[in-house]
Amino acid sequence: MKKTIRGILKRPPQPGMVGDGFRVYNYFPGGYRIRDMVDPFLMLDFNPEYDFGPSTHPRGVDVHPHKGFETVTIAYKGSVAHHDSRGNSGVIHPGDVQWMTAGGGILHKEYHETEFSKRGGPFEMVQLWVNLPKKHKLTPAHYQALEASQMGRYALPENSGTVNVIAGEIMGVKGPAKTFTPINLFNMHLKQNAFLKFDVSALHNTCLLIVNGSAFVNGSDAVTHDLVLFANEGEEIEINSSEDSLILFMSGEPIKEPVAQYGPFVMNTQEELYVAIDEFNAGKFGQLE
Repeated sequence: MKKTIRGILKRPPQPGMVGDGFRVYNYFPGGYRIRDMVDPFLMLDFNPEYDFGPSTHPRGVDVHPHKGFETVTIAYKGSVAHHDSRGNSGVIHPGDVQWMTAGGGILHKEYHETEFSKRGGPFEMVQLWVNLPKKHKLTPAHYQALEASQMGRYALPENSGTVNVIAGEIMGVKGPAKTFTPINLFNMHLKQNAFLKFDVSALHNTCLLIVNGSAFVNGSDAVTHDLVLFANEGEEIEINSSEDSLILFMSGEPIKEPVAQYGPFVMNTQEELYVAIDEFNAGKFGQLE
């Protein structure tokens, strides 16, 4: 049975700046109040292609904390560097993913990579926030640097496209990301008239973002920057691309636990938020200049 489409959500009307380096449309929780429908995903920020131009300083976001969840940064165009309070650093380029588990608390900063900043050019990224279940909220902070070459790759018939598997599994092909709850995260690169058919658990909360292009998704027309939101009915998904398209597919088993959030802290209770704020103020997340 085909998975029922709950709705096709248009891109929010106005972008917002995150620091001075990320011009994003926030699909949820700000644009659409659909948190219960996309659990375990907490936030979707999409920076569609935008040319920031050359800069004498790397644009981005200065030092800030996180606790209780994971950030997943997916690079399509441009390059992003990062440092954290545990001494980790790295750069992601097109096709790469940085999967950071904030867990029990961390400080980090992220900004345009130096050489990319100097020359400027098109920049396109997605950042997802993924919740952690209560039993893993305080796991030690760490991150997974997932390079494009590490992704699982499922090739469509007749050279009509490729699915790059970041996490989870499609058609027996698995992704490299290690997750705390069952999650599928795929980049689908489809040529015009490509056809892809696969199953996803009816229990998973599921959506997909048309990064570029357009496609018929279970018979409904979705165009550039649409977010297709599925109901928990049926398992089968059919995608027929109307033109060359890039689609980000997301599904996950809902955690179904209370969510208490204050900015970059995501816990289960207000009392736990107070603890997180006190820890941050006391310097327990480490130091980062």
